[in-house]
Amino acid sequence: MRAVIRFTLATAVVLTGAACSSDDAPGNQAQAEAAQPSPSPTPPPEHPFTGEPVEQHRPVLAVKIENTSAGKPQMGVRSADIVYVEQVEGGLTRLMAIFSSKLPAKVGPVRSARISDLHIIPMFGKPAFAYSGVQSKMIPFVREAPLFDASDSSMPGAYFREPGRYAPYNLFATPKKLLANAPRASKAADIGFTFSDEPPPGGTPQKKVSVRYPAARFTFAWSKKHKRWLVTQDDKKDMAAEGGQLGAPTVVIQWVKTERSQFHDFTGSYTPLVHTVGKGTGVVLRDGQAYRVRWSRPSEKEGTTYTTADGSPMPFARGQVWVVLASKKPVAP
Repeated sequence: MRAVIRFTLATAVVLTGAACSSDDAPGNQAQAEAAQPSPSPTPPPEHPFTGEPVEQHRPVLAVKIENTSAGKPQMGVRSADIVYVEQVEGGLTRLMAIFSSKLPAKVGPVRSARISDLHIIPMFGKPAFAYSGVQSKMIPFVREAPLFDASDSSMPGAYFREPGRYAPYNLFATPKKLLANAPRASKAADIGFTFSDEPPPGGTPQKKVSVRYPAARFTFAWSKKHKRWLVTQDDKKDMAAEGGQLGAPTVVIQWVKTERSQFHDFTGSYTPLVHTVGKGTGVVLRDGQAYRVRWSRPSEKEGTTYTTADGSPMPFARGQVWVVLASKKPVAP
C-alpha cells in the first residue's frame, strides 16, 4: 500500500508542477521512477555437474586414472566435477574423472581405458577422453565411440613422465593441452543431476558407509568440519598429491549389474562390463545422511536420474560428486 501511495503522491506533484513550471518536471519524474522497485539481479546459471554458479559451460574432459596404491597419491582428482569408480580386472578399481568447470595443472597417473568407459561417456555428448592404451580388441570400439581421442598415442605432447614415480604409474597429462587439441569437444550439459542447498527430508543419519569390491574396499566418512564425505580405501586415507584427503559433498552408491565382457588383460583375467543403462537402486550420501534412491538411464546418450521413494528427484549437495558403480554380485577376479 505504501508503494501505491508514494507513486500517487509523486504523480500529483508532477502534474501540479506541470501547471506551474515545466522546469520542475524532469526532477520530479526521476523521483517517481526511483520509487519503483528495482528488478532482482538474475542469478548466474548452475553447472549441470556440480550445481555451483558458473559463468559459462566449458568443454568436457574425461580421464582414466590409476586407483591402486602403486599410483597414489593421485593428482588432479580433487578438481574433478564427477568421479566414477569402476571395477576392473582382478577385482580392483579404476577412476574415470570428469572435468569441465575447472582444470587442474596436471592429472594422473593416466591408465588404459576399459569397455565400461565407452558406455558411460556418451551421456556427455562427445567429450575428450584421455587414456593410455586399450586392449587390442577394443580399438575398433574406441574408434566408433562418440569421443575425441586424447590418448597419449594421439596427443603425445600433452603427456609427460612425473619424476619420482615408476612406469606405468608415472604417466601424467596436462588437461589444458588435452582440450586445446580437442577444440570441438562437447560442452557441459544436463546429465540428470539436480542440486539443492539444504538436504531433503527422509534421510537416515550416517557417519560411515562402506562399499566392497572383490579386491578393494571404500569407506566414506562424513566430516561436519569439511562438509564432505572423506574417502578411505583399503583402510588408508585417500590423500591427494596436492594435499588433503579426497572427499565429496555427495557420494552416489549405484548398484549395477556386472558381467564378464569379451575382453581380458594379458594375464587372462576377464574385464568386467558394468551396465549403467537401465534401472536400479542405490544410496545417495549427503550432509551426513543416507537416502535410498532409484536410478534410471533409458539409453547411453541420456543422463542418469535419481529419485526418492515418492518419485521426486533426489537433489545432491553442491560440489564434486562421486558415483561408485558397485555390484551386489560382482564379477569374481
